[in-house]
Amino acid sequence: MSRDQTDEYYLTVAEVAELLRLNQQTVRNWIDQGSLPALRVGRRVRIKQSDLDRLLSEGYSAGSHTGGSDAGPSAEDFWGGEPVGVAEPVVAEPADPTA
Repeated sequence: MSRDQTDEYYLTVAEVAELLRLNQQTVRNWIDQGSLPALRVGRRVRIKQSDLDRLLSEGYSAGSHTGGSDAGPSAEDFWGGEPVGVAEPVVAEPADPTA
């Protein structure tokens, strides 16, 4: 192992969650999905500070550009543009004449 690798700072799931003000399960989901690399030591999980920094910087840069083919999913990606139906009008109840 090089000196740079041993000087790397590792965070726990709880520390990452606290830093980002997220639920710990969200951080675990990112790890399970492969979005956030993590080192598993037995049942323990550690996240390199540099991997977290990279994930955060990619998140900031991904949201900073507009337009283009990499703009992210559109409503049509989820919906497909097909009509889903018409909302039924709200019918007011007649006033109680005995009141």
